[in-house]
Amino acid sequence: MVSLLAFGLFNAHITGNLVILAAHVVTGSPASAALLLSVPVFVLVLGLTRLLAAGLESVSVPLLQSLLVLQLALLAGCLAFGVAGGQHGDPNAPYALLAGLLGVSAMAVQNALVQLALKGAPPTAVMTSNITRFTLDVGEILVGRDPAEVVRARSRAKKTWPTLVGFAAGAGLGAVCFAAGSRWSLALPASFALLAVPVSLGLALGRSRV
Repeated sequence: MVSLLAFGLFNAHITGNLVILAAHVVTGSPASAALLLSVPVFVLVLGLTRLLAAGLESVSVPLLQSLLVLQLALLAGCLAFGVAGGQHGDPNAPYALLAGLLGVSAMAVQNALVQLALKGAPPTAVMTSNITRFTLDVGEILVGRDPAEVVRARSRAKKTWPTLVGFAAGAGLGAVCFAAGSRWSLALPASFALLAVPVSLGLALGRSRV
């Protein structure tokens, strides 16, 4: 949400960027460099993250915590360059371009870590799929006739609804923060990323003691 308002760019939603880019092409209006680069950069960082994950696993380094730290570093860079570029700067200016692409890179890492380190968890960025899955699971719970499938649907719904609530709350909070602080609102995702690191360490430590 913050990146969309600040740079006209979806950090994690490749479909959204493709739609916006197609609209620019059809109307003949110029597209920002960040928008043009967003898809290849997202794909590139996904590939590099997979290679990094393989390397970390080969030396028994905790994958989730390592990727969370990488995401934090990228979001911190996005904040730094975004603020350095001014509150209402040119989206094609170097600082704004770097900020946008660092945000794209951070969300690529987040999407990868969900698949690689949180297997079985719902996606954190694709809310259309999550809403569809949650709605169908609720329907299965209410009218399903197969007891085993109802149990599976209930289990999936318990995992999905916190993601939906968190996404909606984050989008609303991001919009409020942007209205109040413009590009300083990029501190919000960076702060959450910072919080995620010790939380994940605490959970891992708790599991190791069980």
